[in-house]
Amino acid sequence: MRRRSTYVTHPSHAVNPADIQVRQRQLLLGALKAAREERLTLGLEELPAEIAEYLRECHELHVRWAPEHPYNTTTPFLSRISPGLHIQYTPLHQGQVDRLCNLLHRVFGKQLRCDSPDATFISPPLISERFAQTSSLQYYSLLSSLKHLVAYIYHAVCAQNDLQCLHTVSLMNIADSVDFDYDSISHALTFTVFWSKQPPVFYDPIGDFTTLDAWNLDVQSGKDDRVEVGILSASSANEPSDLQLSGFLTVVGEDDHPKATLFSFPSRHHSFGPDQARFQKYTVSFDTPTGLHPNLRISFPSAGSLTEPKNKPPGTVCALQTYLTLPSHIFADKYAFLSNDLLFQKLHHVGQLHSIAGETDLEAPDYVVKKWGSTMLLELQAPNGSAGEAGAANGVWDVTIPLHLRYLEPKNGSSSEVEMPWPIVFWACTAEDGTKFPVNPFDRIQLGFEGLFGPRTMFYHLDPAPVKGDAPGRLVERISVPVLNLKAASPWSIESLTILAIALGFLWVLLRLKPMFGRRSTGNNQAPTTKKRQ
Repeated sequence: MRRRSTYVTHPSHAVNPADIQVRQRQLLLGALKAAREERLTLGLEELPAEIAEYLRECHELHVRWAPEHPYNTTTPFLSRISPGLHIQYTPLHQGQVDRLCNLLHRVFGKQLRCDSPDATFISPPLISERFAQTSSLQYYSLLSSLKHLVAYIYHAVCAQNDLQCLHTVSLMNIADSVDFDYDSISHALTFTVFWSKQPPVFYDPIGDFTTLDAWNLDVQSGKDDRVEVGILSASSANEPSDLQLSGFLTVVGEDDHPKATLFSFPSRHHSFGPDQARFQKYTVSFDTPTGLHPNLRISFPSAGSLTEPKNKPPGTVCALQTYLTLPSHIFADKYAFLSNDLLFQKLHHVGQLHSIAGETDLEAPDYVVKKWGSTMLLELQAPNGSAGEAGAANGVWDVTIPLHLRYLEPKNGSSSEVEMPWPIVFWACTAEDGTKFPVNPFDRIQLGFEGLFGPRTMFYHLDPAPVKGDAPGRLVERISVPVLNLKAASPWSIESLTILAIALGFLWVLLRLKPMFGRRSTGNNQAPTTKKRQ
């Protein structure tokens, strides 16, 4: 097993290397305030048998999860996805008997809507068939909690007397992102967990003490393990396309003291400068009443401040984009966006539709749709300073995206509640000529949207800023959808009345047409008589 523990501190919480205790196979440090990433790399022989057996049937499998609550990103962990469970998958052989959905139900819970990859997954668009940057199949579920995953690891991985394993796994309940990555080339599974800040209460089961609002590091290395611990801080890089980190690295079991380090690397994901970051936020809501054709509204607090990143490389071109993940009960009419109607775009402050994939049938009700839903990459219009937009320069800038709800199954009630995750919003900028983005130590790929851009694209993510209300801090919108009330009418009665209405309508049409056929018949009978008289 290989383990990499990375702690990124704010410059105001700099660590004194003298406080880091390095022993033969142990590293100790108390009261550390930092963002944290844990990355484990495991061979197939180190995994539970059912996991290893299935992974041997995969060409690649990438699992991403994000919570419903907002969190702050930290350099170099700057990418964002919509809340929920995202899966990018390519089978080893086409047409193979696929058990992925069974495995997902075992690990993440039976509430996932997944029958089989062929039936439930969608095929994302590829910008290049030869150099594909995305997997061949894509899946999403609005999974709000990882409690089933935590319980699975408890029983399948941790020994009952392994307090360190049990405690570390329990911290996944407050994680801000969880990733799994496997490919058939490396034959290794990489498991990554990220926390944007220290927990309010941290209990050390080995030392049997509690730390408040801080991490307590007690990292141990097994005989056959390689464990690397980095305690780092971000600093300004020389190149706009780079990120830079400095601090201390320690290989537990090999080093006898922490070693100072300073390194930089090109990155596709970036943050805004301090003077711009507080204005680059957005809020999502639905116009009320929603009905069956809701308008998704993305609101930016300051139209005048919605500008391209100031820290972008010189000479680059940027565009404001949004990537929507739409469950099966809600969809976009691609024909409305593909028309490139200038009046439509100006009215809604949207631009070109770059991609739409998945279930976009305009008529099918939700209970007959097999796919999980659809995705959509849409360019947004930013204020351009024209006379018509000058009045909004100091106010809120709104973008509206017309969507449609599918008919839901009838129930004993007049409405049903459905949910939709917030889309992500970002500036996509072309990098300088010659810039290459090799896989950096903290790169996060297979996010669903980055494969829809060229390989030299940089992303500057805006922060979601939910308005506190009945459910404060949720990056999920809830919609009330009108449905057939079974208490008012049964499906059989509605079907019977529909057939009766169609029959009566058809009969009425025949009755209205009967006089016309009668006149035509009379005219045909009289025509020869008239000819004889002439």
